[in-house]
Amino acid sequence: MTDPGLIEWLRQLRGIERGYTDYRGQPQQVSEHSIERLLEAMGHDLADESALWARARELDERPWRQVLPPVVVRRLARDRHIPFTVMQPLLPRLRWRIRMEDGALREGEIKLPTLPVLGERVLDDVGFSRLAFELPSDLPLGYHRLRLETPEGDPLGETRLILAPERCYEPPAVAEGRRLWGVALQLYSVRSRRNWGVGDFTDLAMLASETGAMGADLLGLNPLHALFPADPGLNSPYSPATREFINTIYIDPAAIPEFSVCEAASALVSSPAFQQRLAGLREPDYVDYAGVWAAKDEILMLVFDQFETAATSRRRDEFEDFINKHGQALENLAIFYALQTHFTESGRPGGWQAWPPAYQTPDSDTVAAFRRSHWRPIRYFMFLQWIASQQLDVAEQKTRDAGMAVGLYRDLAVGIDAGGANAWADHQLYSTGASIGAPPDPLALSGQDWGIPPMRPDVLRDRGYQPFVDLLRANMGHGGSLRIDHVMVLYRLWWVPAGQPSSEGAYVYYDLHDLMAILALESQRHRCLVIGEDLGVVPEAIRQAMPDFGVFSYRVFYFEWEDDGRALDPASYPRHALVTITTHDLPSLVSFWHGTDIALREQLKLYPDDALREAVARDRLRDRQAIIEALHRQGLLPAAVSEQPASAANMSAELSSAIQAYLARSHASIMMVQPEDWLHMDAPVNVPGTSDEHPNWQRKLSMDLEDWLQSSSVKAVAGRISAERNAGR
Repeated sequence: MTDPGLIEWLRQLRGIERGYTDYRGQPQQVSEHSIERLLEAMGHDLADESALWARARELDERPWRQVLPPVVVRRLARDRHIPFTVMQPLLPRLRWRIRMEDGALREGEIKLPTLPVLGERVLDDVGFSRLAFELPSDLPLGYHRLRLETPEGDPLGETRLILAPERCYEPPAVAEGRRLWGVALQLYSVRSRRNWGVGDFTDLAMLASETGAMGADLLGLNPLHALFPADPGLNSPYSPATREFINTIYIDPAAIPEFSVCEAASALVSSPAFQQRLAGLREPDYVDYAGVWAAKDEILMLVFDQFETAATSRRRDEFEDFINKHGQALENLAIFYALQTHFTESGRPGGWQAWPPAYQTPDSDTVAAFRRSHWRPIRYFMFLQWIASQQLDVAEQKTRDAGMAVGLYRDLAVGIDAGGANAWADHQLYSTGASIGAPPDPLALSGQDWGIPPMRPDVLRDRGYQPFVDLLRANMGHGGSLRIDHVMVLYRLWWVPAGQPSSEGAYVYYDLHDLMAILALESQRHRCLVIGEDLGVVPEAIRQAMPDFGVFSYRVFYFEWEDDGRALDPASYPRHALVTITTHDLPSLVSFWHGTDIALREQLKLYPDDALREAVARDRLRDRQAIIEALHRQGLLPAAVSEQPASAANMSAELSSAIQAYLARSHASIMMVQPEDWLHMDAPVNVPGTSDEHPNWQRKLSMDLEDWLQSSSVKAVAGRISAERNAGR
């Protein structure tokens, strides 16, 4: 048995929380077994106690033996002090040099005896002092390199110095106090008479133009992260192969310049058989991902052949620039896709863990040989990423052409699929011995395990947070706003040891200040508004950090109640917030009102007992009545509805419009609406807690895009929302 004192020491060094407060407000303890399994997930061999003691000492002493840490993050306006550690006795002075991001050099002198002492420690009979010196106030924001040297110029230590702004970016319209609104949709769910059975970037461009004309200032999307072309059944946008590239199923093949000059592709698409095939993909109520990708892949390969043989020099240069810009990350993704396709066709489907060991890391000689022999399919997958990026750029430009104050509103998933490209390419950063989830709550009494490998906070910090920087840049690059799914990821994550129930997890902590500061820096550089999805159990640290760093809160109408049970008054919503009636994980207005979501969860056996289901049903009736009373107080009740519950047993178009108008009156800067509520749809996008039991991430909208965008009823609701949002300007 490993020494309990050693386990406790390592637990503290690794930022694993021993206890937590559950959804009932009750303190809970994490088991010793869970802590030990999580330490193993962080790379510790508990079977070798002597090595474990040595590792614990190394982790404990490292901050004292390093002159500078791997990275220092500061908001320059409020903190310019840089801690560093030197041996005793102190040198009289040192020199500092900062190589700026743009290559410029700043330098100065530090007189050590005049500096404040932050701490002292003796290690192996050697004394160490931690001091702090103050940076100049006129340094530029950005990513720099700080180096300390002796007076003679000998290097002592170096760190990445990240200087961040006070707050995230706010678009001028928001800063001026305007109340904006937008449409949030799942892009794959869009029907149109021209797409190939899944919404695409041409649909998105049309949506930008038409909703902008209705008065919308944002166009919200599900995560566009790259999924798995070789396994289209893995369709959750929240469990991608990578979050740094795009799902190429959204490409419109006919919009690629080479398509129009590719006789083979044009002839095949225009053939009666292919047109019948496309009609069969458009018609169903659920996306046939395998069928859609098979059709697109067939044409895209022909278009790629056309590009390779006859593209203009300008187009070739643009493609090569794209490859060079995205470098190794793009190549790793393309190699992963080529490998997964190869093994799937060879009868070995699945993630990289199912491949022969020699293929399970990108830097093996075997993978290098595969790269050389399969360069054409690898280049094909890079080509698709280039096309997807170009088509997304066009859609983004349409938001600007339409005069949207914000534009595209993208969604950043909390993590990646364990069998995907990122986990394959970086075994050190992503822990394969644990997954992300959530502790028990009322609707998941055993907790949740999302099957997503967590980033290791120590590796993230040792790399100067570059993986986090890359992630933000990839997802802010096309949009005017970014939603951080489960914003608590910036502070702590519920790690579930592999093979253990999710209730046996524990919270692992990250550096909230550093990650928030980097978020603010990238937000300002990309002129990107940031919204944090802060639903569920939200630690006080997050509640304080979000307004401090200018991250907008995420408020769902169904959850916003006064202490006395009344629906939150519109004037009580905070300004720095996004409000929405529902989300992809929650029922539409029609479903909420009629309780069909409750019936579906019962059918899927998601309630642990009848008592909880009955309590949810009772609460729903209470909530409906509270909403009716709130509408009455605002003078928004439709003529056919009274304060009596029986008068609003059904969700009518008039009642739906009134509820949307109610939320449009909120003081929140941003309101998002779903086309499902404009089309009075019932079927859910996603039922949390299910996978194969329910067709999640497949349900399409009930009407073609060309029709509902021109619908008089839709335009009337949009006009009413615009009027309410513009009132009092």
